[in-house]
Amino acid sequence: MSTLAAPADDRQTLAALQPIDWKLPIVYGVLALLALVGFGLAAPGGAQTTFEFATEGDFFTIPPVVVPAKATAIVLGLFCAVLAAYATWAARRRFEPGTWLPVCFGVLFMLAFLTWAGAGNGLIATTSLLAGALALSVPLIFGAMTGLIGERSGIVNIAIEGQLLAGAFCAAVVASAAKNPYVGLIAAPIGGMLVACVLTFFAIRYWVDQIIIGVVLNVLVVGLTNFLFSTVLSADEATWNTREQLPNLPIPGLRSIPVIGEVLFDQNILVYFMYVVVFALQFLLFRSRWGLRMRAIGEHPRAADTVGINVNRWRAINTILAGGIAGLGGAFFTVGSGLAFGKEMSAGQGYIALAAMILGKWSPKGALFAALLFGFAKNLGNSLSAIGAPIPPDLLLMLPYIVTIFAVAGFVGRVRPPAAEGVPYRKQ
Repeated sequence: MSTLAAPADDRQTLAALQPIDWKLPIVYGVLALLALVGFGLAAPGGAQTTFEFATEGDFFTIPPVVVPAKATAIVLGLFCAVLAAYATWAARRRFEPGTWLPVCFGVLFMLAFLTWAGAGNGLIATTSLLAGALALSVPLIFGAMTGLIGERSGIVNIAIEGQLLAGAFCAAVVASAAKNPYVGLIAAPIGGMLVACVLTFFAIRYWVDQIIIGVVLNVLVVGLTNFLFSTVLSADEATWNTREQLPNLPIPGLRSIPVIGEVLFDQNILVYFMYVVVFALQFLLFRSRWGLRMRAIGEHPRAADTVGINVNRWRAINTILAGGIAGLGGAFFTVGSGLAFGKEMSAGQGYIALAAMILGKWSPKGALFAALLFGFAKNLGNSLSAIGAPIPPDLLLMLPYIVTIFAVAGFVGRVRPPAAEGVPYRKQ
């Protein structure tokens, strides 16, 4: 009996010797204090906040919810404080409470913030806020999936920014020439894959530092698309740079679900394909031979080589495939949103996609929620500016980047990237 109990005792001893990680409890505590004092006690007395949920075509109408701003924000702040105390208790016991804690805390904190920001400033249209957040998240989600496939395979893909921009350019030009947004959607992955081909050629064939290659490719794509925009596209916009938009394809029945129906099921084909990509990657990465090989060449390529896996070939295939996914993300900037191509219209979204991938711990499901968080933060700034919230406009513009920094620094916890990412494989 003592022999069987020894391993469990050893694990308990090792857990007790591990230093306590106070980072998350501190972050939760600071945010709970902000929610209670900054949003609750500082809310104007007597003011009310109105949340609107109804849209046309819903199965049933949800009436607007009017709440007293000060009391509601204080109660929400107290709930945040309770969760922060639980996080502190969990840290002292040295166990992770699970994903439910950050999700619940984030929802409560955001409701407290919206209650304070909307006090006496008009309606907060919940459905529009969520729909805008999803739209702004689409390129981030595609970009995060691109980075995830590359790094799981051992290739650091800093060139996501360039791949998004190349996809946007190809989609706009081809759709304009063909007068058909679906043709542009077919061309978009080609732009991303071409950039990925250059990345893999130098990273795998010549063992050049992958971060340097990625930065150089981003600059190259920006310069090339700017040149073509200033010459070819601007000279004949009617032929090469018109607005072609993918039509929305509402799903009957699902579209009429209150609140989420319009958000999730009244989208164009590119958004629906994004759903497929995320769910397919979540399954294939952990439940298929392809996913097993990908994780093997990213974690221990020499061991994978010994069982007959061609490491460099699979790294190239996966990275080029991921480039096509990034190209689809870039297409959302143009044919997905009904916009003509503009200079540097990706606007740093590729780098935020990398942050979403890290925050999601190199998991498709985690990267999805992280990208949605960043998209929500960006759309929140736009929505609060429209209702005249008591926040400086410049701070609202900074909001998504502030969330990016704090999320990666405070909410990731312990993360471990694939062991062989960024390390060229030299076959002995």
